[in-house]
Order: sequence, then structure tokens, then C-alpha cells
Amino acid sequence: MASYKSYRQIKASRIPDNSITSVKLAAGVGPTMCVKYFYGHPCYCTPGCCCNWQVPSGVEKLSIEAWGAGGNGNGACSCNRCQHYRGASGGAYNMKTIQTTGGCSYTVCAGGVYRCCSRECNGCNGCSSYVNGHNLSGFCAHGGARGCANGDWSVMCTSTWWCCASPGTWGGDFAMAPHQSGWSGHWNCHCTGAIQHTCSSGAPFIGVGNETMMDQCWMRCGCWTSPYTAGGQSAMTSYCGRCCGQGGQGGSGIVRITYV
Repeated sequence: MASYKSYRQIKASRIPDNSITSVKLAAGVGPTMCVKYFYGHPCYCTPGCCCNWQVPSGVEKLSIEAWGAGGNGNGACSCNRCQHYRGASGGAYNMKTIQTTGGCSYTVCAGGVYRCCSRECNGCNGCSSYVNGHNLSGFCAHGGARGCANGDWSVMCTSTWWCCASPGTWGGDFAMAPHQSGWSGHWNCHCTGAIQHTCSSGAPFIGVGNETMMDQCWMRCGCWTSPYTAGGQSAMTSYCGRCCGQGGQGGSGIVRITYV
């Protein structure tokens, strides 16, 4: 049998849409949206940031966004020949909205980078960022693609979308991967006399990439650090016979949790 207390409850069906606006509510009434960031330090050899996060009391919903760490740039690896380049890419993006309860715990990891500058023709991919816990599994954002170089006179390095991401990819609601740019020389003669250019990309919706341009230079090593989630710079040369340059490292991954 219904009680007096049950009659006092307000049902959503009895409230017209848009009839209760923020100006009709007293201060402190209604849900409060908060944001928490997780990321590694912006310096050389960033390990990222992994920890356990507990949902504050009263929270019912999480919107989780993750960006993978950027890939490392390639080294200048070919002696007695100039090279074609493909820049490293920034980390992928993924997001997921879930229901939760105060007190639930989540393992949160913003990806780091391979902790060594590359002297080889291929750099190293960035590490993935991920979150696991109550009502959430298999959610991650892949790290960025590595930079690469070759000394072939005819095999070009073309730009590419290094990864296709459809809805539901990597356990999320919406995912996106950035563009990986390429540089293929000047009429197949890619030494002095033509400006050489390569770019590493940033991650979707956040950050920027790195750009390198030069005309004549014995060796241009990549910067040791990169913006958050961005791909590292490649080592470049415009002369034959130099092969000691090292590529730079990508930027740390990021995880952002919006809770209400």
C-alpha cells in the first residue's frame, strides 16, 4: 500500500521540459561538474603517470578522455646517402562515458615514451594510455606511430593515416588517430640544393606537432622533448656520409576525467 512518503516524491513525468532553469535554483543546488587530469612530466624520458583514482562520494557519471603518448622520431641511420623521412605521429584519442558510484576505484595510466633517443632508421611507437575499473574494461588510446627514414633513391615516404579508428575502437564511444606526414625528396635527388622538410603531428583536439626545415646542414638532431601527446622530431641531414644523428622523443600521454 502506498505511503504518505511515496506521494511526496516528484516524478520526472510531472515536470515540463525546460521549466526548471539555473536562475530558479539556489546556490549549491544541482550537480557539480569537476575535472581531473593525469599526465607525465614534460621533460626528457617521461615515464607517463599511472595511479589508482577513487570516485568521490555522490558522483554518478564519468566522461573519460585519453590521449596516447607521441611516437619517437627516427635517427639518421644511412651512411653515404641522404634519406626520405616520415615524421612521428601524435597519440590517438579515445573517449567513453559510463555510470559509476562514489567509492569505486579506477586504474588510470597516461602513457609514457620509449626512454631512449633513436639512432636507427625507425624510432619507437608511443605507449598507450588506458583506464580500467568499475563498469569499464578494454578502454585505451594507442600511442603515436614512430618516425622512419630510408636511403632508397626510389622508395618514397608518403604521408598516411597510420591507424583507422571507428566508433567502438579500443573500448570507447569515439576514437580518432592523427595524420602522419611524409617527405619524399626533390625529384628523387634529396641532398643539397633543395629545402628538406618533415613534420611530426600532434594528437587530435589537443597540442601541436614539431616541424623541421633545413637547406644545408651536416646533421640536425631531433629535440629531446616534445609537447604533450605530440610526435618527436626526426634527425635530418642534407649531405651524404653523415649518420650519427638521433631522433627526439614524443610527448607524454594524457587522461582527463570529467565527473558529475
